[in-house]
Amino acid sequence: MNKLSKNTGNLAKTTTSSSIQPESKKLGDTPKITQPTPKPESTSLPKTSAPISPPEAKRTSRGEMPKTAAPTPPPEPKNRGGMPKTAAPPPKPKPKSHIDLPHFPDWEGDFSEYINGVPNVSGSEKILQKTLLDSSPSSPHPVFLHDSGIDFGRIRSACAVALHMHQPLIPAGGGDLHTAEMICNLKYMWDNQCIGDNHNAPAFHWCYKRIAEFLPQLVNEGKQPRVMLEYSGTLLHGLRQMELHDVLDYLKTITLDHNYRRTVEWLGCPWGHAVAPSTPVQDFRLHVLAWQHHFAAIFGLEALSRVRGFSPSEMALPNHPDIAYEFVKTLKDCGYQWVLVQEHSVERPENGRNPDRPHIPHRLVCTNSYGETASIIAIIKTQGSDTKLVAQMQPYYEAREQSRWDLGGKSVPPLITQIADGENGGVMMNEFPHKFFEVSNDSTGSDTPLMNATEYLEHLFAMGIQEQDLPVVQPIMQKRLWDRVKPGDGPEKMAQVIEELKKEDNQFHVEGGSWTNNLSWVKGYENVLGPMEKVSALFNEKAIKGRIPTNEHRYRNALYHMMASQTSCYRYWGQGLWTDYGQEICRRAHDILTYDF
Repeated sequence: MNKLSKNTGNLAKTTTSSSIQPESKKLGDTPKITQPTPKPESTSLPKTSAPISPPEAKRTSRGEMPKTAAPTPPPEPKNRGGMPKTAAPPPKPKPKSHIDLPHFPDWEGDFSEYINGVPNVSGSEKILQKTLLDSSPSSPHPVFLHDSGIDFGRIRSACAVALHMHQPLIPAGGGDLHTAEMICNLKYMWDNQCIGDNHNAPAFHWCYKRIAEFLPQLVNEGKQPRVMLEYSGTLLHGLRQMELHDVLDYLKTITLDHNYRRTVEWLGCPWGHAVAPSTPVQDFRLHVLAWQHHFAAIFGLEALSRVRGFSPSEMALPNHPDIAYEFVKTLKDCGYQWVLVQEHSVERPENGRNPDRPHIPHRLVCTNSYGETASIIAIIKTQGSDTKLVAQMQPYYEAREQSRWDLGGKSVPPLITQIADGENGGVMMNEFPHKFFEVSNDSTGSDTPLMNATEYLEHLFAMGIQEQDLPVVQPIMQKRLWDRVKPGDGPEKMAQVIEELKKEDNQFHVEGGSWTNNLSWVKGYENVLGPMEKVSALFNEKAIKGRIPTNEHRYRNALYHMMASQTSCYRYWGQGLWTDYGQEICRRAHDILTYDF
């Protein structure tokens, strides 16, 4: 679901090397705010506990003798080589999984859109956590229910559509790859419209803005339009960097104006469009937090508190049990209530088959090799990645053929859900506006209305349905694993069983499930994944374990470059210039971590 011109021509200007501080940029009306000095570390910061050792392995502090001497053991029997036979030590308690968290500082926060020329992707985590805790599913307040206007008890079915918008950052703002400024791919297209499909750049610009023109017009005509929006952090930054302020101003109107905000639901996503199964789990959490930071800096904390659903890049769901668990735990820890999943990326745990009722919400339950379990509501997207499904509003016509189903002893309407690129392809660029207006008109007041997913869930729970009433799914291929390994057996046993299954069946894998089953995000990309993993390890060592406050410029700058290097586009387009882009951004991130820390 990447939308790029493959022909990217020459490269370009300005260095982003770590030894040079990024130049402050004047970006529209963004205020320039001096970064406050962080306060002393709070004792409430997350701690990372070391694995517990068994009692007999306890140590005294250096230079200190034990208070009581252990009794003298009897002589050990000798084995044939003359060495004493020693009893095997008791097994150590299995450590629980954990992610090392950054050093979140205690300070009043700064929600300027840019700080020292870098997008605001870190530094105010504690304020974010408080905002999200106040609106978390454990103590929810409805976002859409009271203004919905949908008679949920009367309708037969509902339809939800989402528009995915993304452009990567590329080192193409100059003629030399190693010194070129990192710019939005849309800007490169705009500046080089004579190459390949780059002539689409102005149309893309309109696509990013037009939904915010359509919604007010339809509302003012008395219609009930609905749409879910997902804009990557790299695109939001690129739009501002290009001074396309009109896009963000229009989006602010539909997000913040009480006359229109019931019509639009924002979905969270990884800031840099990182693919969850092949992104280090600790980095994926940083992407999730960074997008929340960036969104709050543009639209405000109140708007962020209304973001309840999450859209994974490329619809990629991890299926390795340990990675899948961390994926779900990250989303829940960051305040999300539900996640969008592709129907072919999940299975029913009792039989390993795809869900038989995909149009009702499910519960995605993920257990890791230590036996820990995390779960989140899953809204299932059906069919593949064809942009025409949304461009021609196909899910609405499918929904009109559906009837209410039984769930938890109650009759509920199914929700037919689709997501597609919001600007990519001729059908989306040219046919979507007419079909969206037509369906918004036809569905208003009908028994098959347009609804957003959180709006639907709020109606569902208001009628007495509870989360435990939802059927359970798990990531694909996990049943075959759990048939041979038990939760709590640990990662070594899990790895052994995975290798056994791979040898028995060359179709078996733990690379995750996605909207496509003919593209691997891992195989053949070692030249990108290798540098990416090295940068990730160095960031963990220098920034995370080094306890660098997340509001320091060097932390934010390193994070920005690391996340940009993990964008899926550097693998989606195959070997060549795009893998060169990925390697170059990794080099810059590595230099920042080497010389600025």
